[in-house]
Amino acid sequence: ADANRVSAIILGGGTGSQLFPLTSTRATPAVPVGGCYRLIDIPMSNCFNSGINKIFVMSQFNSTSLNRHIHRTYLEGGINFADGSVQVIAATQMPEEPAGWFQGTADSIRKFIWVLEDYYSHKSIDNIVILSGDQLYRMNYMELVQKHVEDDADITISCAPVDESRASKNGLVKIDHTGRVLQFFEKPKGADLNSMSVETNFLSYAIDDAQKYPYLASMGIYVFKKDALLDLLKSKYTQLHDFGSEILPRAVLDHSVQACIFTGYWEDVGTIKSFFDANLALTEQPSKFDFYDPKTPFFTAPRCLPPTQLDKCK
Repeated sequence: ADANRVSAIILGGGTGSQLFPLTSTRATPAVPVGGCYRLIDIPMSNCFNSGINKIFVMSQFNSTSLNRHIHRTYLEGGINFADGSVQVIAATQMPEEPAGWFQGTADSIRKFIWVLEDYYSHKSIDNIVILSGDQLYRMNYMELVQKHVEDDADITISCAPVDESRASKNGLVKIDHTGRVLQFFEKPKGADLNSMSVETNFLSYAIDDAQKYPYLASMGIYVFKKDALLDLLKSKYTQLHDFGSEILPRAVLDHSVQACIFTGYWEDVGTIKSFFDANLALTEQPSKFDFYDPKTPFFTAPRCLPPTQLDKCK
């Protein structure tokens, strides 16, 4: 696979209500993590480290600080884009839809499909990587794209083995022995959750006691063939707004949808508790997640602020 023919779309998320008050004046991807980083730095840096430099960021709520950080870090930070770019696309009013708000992950892309389609045609893009802006992990996206190309898939979903406590908070997949996705179920509960359990012993080479992780969760990281994405959003599912809850459960029935298993550290930082736990986990020795790998660094533009001062503490 050629990274020059791959483009990435980073979804800026919704209102961030589960991270309030951290999101009271900023978008979820602009929330600080691990000290001087922002959540947006994770997918952005993973893109650069993977050789992907054609990036769109979809934003909607409280996007001022997100736009400022992207400009400081990636547009003024001396990063060489060669023939690539980072473009922020914000929700805006359209003549046919005065409200203008994104109705879901897929709708945010559909509303600006005319911008993306023109860019993809001009840059000869073959595959699109769709990413979430509120997760903590390190991944080479081109390994995912390479599997996508080798499988000749329309869609490839990056999946992680999870235990029961995390399973109901994510979309779950069932796969056959070839990795083809047979079923996709968004945040199942009860009997539906039990029905989505899978045999994960084949992952014992990578994780200890694989039986503790009997579910495969979608990471919200997808690779689409360009033509497949355009067809789904413009023709086939024009009234469906969300990938996880609406489009993917239907797409697995009539498209080639493959799973790519990710066994590294992955944390969805979408709630106050997960945000708290992920930050504290960074203080462990050794830490489960490392910002300091010199081969795949994470980029940011730290602000030079005075230290915190605490008065009359009890």
